[in-house]
Order: sequence, then C-alpha cells, then structure tokens
Amino acid sequence: MEVLSAEFVVSNTEVEKCPATHKPEFAFIGRSNVGKSSLINKLVNRKDLAKTSATPGKTQTINHFIVNNAWYLVDLPGYGFAKVSKTSRTSWTGMIDRYFKQRENLYCTFILLDSRLKPQPIDIDFINYLGGKGLPLALALTKTDKLKQNELAANRKAIESELLKTWEFLPPIFVTSAEKGTGRKPMLDFIETALNAKR
Repeated sequence: MEVLSAEFVVSNTEVEKCPATHKPEFAFIGRSNVGKSSLINKLVNRKDLAKTSATPGKTQTINHFIVNNAWYLVDLPGYGFAKVSKTSRTSWTGMIDRYFKQRENLYCTFILLDSRLKPQPIDIDFINYLGGKGLPLALALTKTDKLKQNELAANRKAIESELLKTWEFLPPIFVTSAEKGTGRKPMLDFIETALNAKR
C-alpha cells in the first residue's frame, strides 16, 4: 500500500462522538512510552501527525486520522504507567472498553510491545483481554533498532512462549523500528490485505 494522504480528523473522550462507522478502522495501542506515536508517524510517512512526547501518557483521547480517504487509523490512549491521576486512568479504561465494544468497523488492533523488554504482565493481560473478546489483533515489536539480532530473537521467543501458554495460535507479529522504518511495508501490506478481504 502506498500512503498518499493522512490527515487528522477528530479527538474524542466519548466513543459515541467518534466518526460514523462507514470506513474501516485500524487501532494502535500499547503501554505508555512504547513509541506508538513515532511508529504511527513513520507508518503514514508524516513527522508530526501523531504527537510525540517524552512524557508517558501523552495520548489521553481517541484520535482518528483518515488515510488515503479510505480508512481510519486510530491512536488510542496508552495503558500502564502514566503521570496522570487515578481518576484519569479509570476514565481511559472505561473509554477504551467502550471503544472495543462499539466500533463495528474495527478491522484490527495493533498492540505495540517494547522489544527491549521481557514479556510484561500488563501487555499479556491486554492481549488476552482483546483475544477474549474475539477481536482481530496483531502485535508490533517496537524500538528493535536498539537491540542486537540475538537479543531481539530471544525477547521475541520469550513473548511467543508466554502467549502460547494460553493461545493455540499466535497473532501476526511485526518487527518494527520508527527510526529505521523497519516493518513499515509489512504492516501496510497487512492492512491492504485486510481491506481487500472485506470488500
């Protein structure tokens, strides 16, 4: 897939105010500070479409972007540690849960995992949470340029082994780097295939 255009549409704290569900939707979510905004920007070849920040928890709303005027890329609030109040975190949890319950046009959710870390319980829990809802998902290992190949292979195997304790089959896994552009084409091809399969 070639990205010809990518534009911000709207930010919401209420799922009911999100755009009408006439176009396919692909969501991105991960633990705070996993590099989500940087990966989104690299994916659509825009430097500042999704706002990056050194402060974890920057994304606090459901952000819709329209790509090629054909599908929505959705930037969801991160889960896990963030320097925000407990009330805000509780609000995010409810908002995200309603999002997954109500968005009938959601084709796939990319869950981003920091490739430098061993399997984190909060990540595994979230993967199982979506899997339990029967929602299509894929995993994206971020910041892989920070690791040697043998380190990346070991961490990926550890994640796969942890998931296979409860999953019969592994979801698609993409190796990515926002710095080097690794994984961009495979992810876009995956999205294009999903779009074509639904037509």
